[in-house]
Amino acid sequence: MSDVTKPGGYGQSSCPPKIKNKSAAAVQITAEQLIREAYERQGSVQKAPRQKVLDGEELSDYQMRRRREFEEGVRKNRSNIAEWLRYASWEESQNEVKRARSIYERALDIDSRNQTVYIKYAELEMKNKNTNSARNLYDRAVTILPRVSQFWYRYTYMEELLGNVDGAREIFNRWMQWEPEEEAWSAFIKFERRYNETDNARAVFERFVFVHPESKTWLSWAKFEEDLGESDRVRDIFGRAIDRLGEAFMD
Repeated sequence: MSDVTKPGGYGQSSCPPKIKNKSAAAVQITAEQLIREAYERQGSVQKAPRQKVLDGEELSDYQMRRRREFEEGVRKNRSNIAEWLRYASWEESQNEVKRARSIYERALDIDSRNQTVYIKYAELEMKNKNTNSARNLYDRAVTILPRVSQFWYRYTYMEELLGNVDGAREIFNRWMQWEPEEEAWSAFIKFERRYNETDNARAVFERFVFVHPESKTWLSWAKFEEDLGESDRVRDIFGRAIDRLGEAFMD
């Protein structure tokens, strides 16, 4: 009868093989060594060589072939914005800024409310120092999608980064007309405080407590005045808060 090996790997006797030498090996291999060796072996696997473009003619042929592929892709499914983004990103990788811009515009013609297209498009313009183009893009975005806060944040940040403080303030004021969430008002106040524009910050608080008349908003304003040592203003704010909110504020 043939020797049948059981699931445990032992023979018919079901007994494990005897180990003659149970002493520790002279060289102990740690788990860390095993992992490192596995990574080294993995790294030693030969990778497929990348295609090399040898001359201008070959590069032109490659670009033409890829453009045909992308155009075929967007033709088959025009509403697939992800494909348009890949197409524009590839053109950017080829340093073809004009072509990338054209693709982003075509994508916006299909979906003028797509947030990702605006963001990627504006990033393209900023990376290539086309400040006015980026400014126009953000202006289009906040006009079409005024409730999307990230566009306002990016727009004000860009202007402040460029040193255009007055422009950033104007954008904040436009934003506040839409009575956004509390974080937006706080961002505006922090902006004014960065430039030591205390009166401007005060004016923002005046509007803030009107749009968001919660206790925490009034308390935030009172804390602002307290930090400035304006005790009379603090008392006035508490009095106004009580008049406005009554017992709710006291609670």
